[in-house]
Amino acid sequence: MDLEILIENVLNALTAGITIGCIYGLMCIGLGLIFGVMRVVNFAQGELLMLGMFASLYLVTGGGVLAFLGPSYGPFIGAILAGPVVFVAGTLLHRFLIARVSGLRTAGTLDEGHFGQLVVTLGISLILQNGGLIVFGSTPVTVRTPLASSAFDITGFYGDATIFLNKARLIACVVSIVTAIGLYLLLEYTRLGKALRAAADNPTAATYMGIDVERAYRIAFGLGSGITAIAGGLMATYLSFGPFIGLDYVIIMYSGVVLGGMGSILGAFWGGLTVGFVQQCSSLILPPQLQNAAIFVVFLLIVLLRPQGLFGRSAERA
Repeated sequence: MDLEILIENVLNALTAGITIGCIYGLMCIGLGLIFGVMRVVNFAQGELLMLGMFASLYLVTGGGVLAFLGPSYGPFIGAILAGPVVFVAGTLLHRFLIARVSGLRTAGTLDEGHFGQLVVTLGISLILQNGGLIVFGSTPVTVRTPLASSAFDITGFYGDATIFLNKARLIACVVSIVTAIGLYLLLEYTRLGKALRAAADNPTAATYMGIDVERAYRIAFGLGSGITAIAGGLMATYLSFGPFIGLDYVIIMYSGVVLGGMGSILGAFWGGLTVGFVQQCSSLILPPQLQNAAIFVVFLLIVLLRPQGLFGRSAERA
């Protein structure tokens, strides 16, 4: 292979890995937030991603709610607005189902409610998948934007080697980073964020301090659902999807969260970024069918060398 072509392929794989990895990072933050605050392993997180995609689709196309924004930027506003929609759905799920098998109700039980959580979230996943099949149908759809078929051309690195930055992915990457920063500021510097961190660190002490721990858990579950939904809406601008797409990405989410360190929001983002980076760079030497295998090779290496993840703690919090 000509050196110039090789350099061009490598540079494009690196940039694609960064842009897609940032979206994966946002996707992983939602799952990491739910586990970090509530210690709930949510198998339905992939279906919340799917709901975000369809919420964005119907906000853009259903009734023309966002038609006045035009086809270029309406889909990205739709992706952002999908967050509040799925936030409400997430809080309702927690209020009527997840709260029954998590939180203070299960404190002191033999398994801390984890067995119930696995069964309930798996059941929610199956219901949302098949309910989505009934409501949305099985035909793959996408949130159409002309930006998905255009790119910025950057030259001058080595001869005629050119980097192609897909405009839809680039905007989605920027929105992901801004959303992640916004969530970080919310958790670090607001009263709500302090309440969520207190409920995560020591729910009993938080209760004595007057914090409504169950409400904090409900908000955390809603935020985690909404953040993942925004990532789903952003992904919908450049790929087709259906009711069962959550199955393809729930493994990626768990890989990113474990790579970053269970319970670390920053680690979840970097874990998702790592997954996207490895996935795209592996395409240089592996066929598409083996890209996920490359992810798990890196995953196993990091777990072998650093079991607590990149940013995780080796000991449980008090």
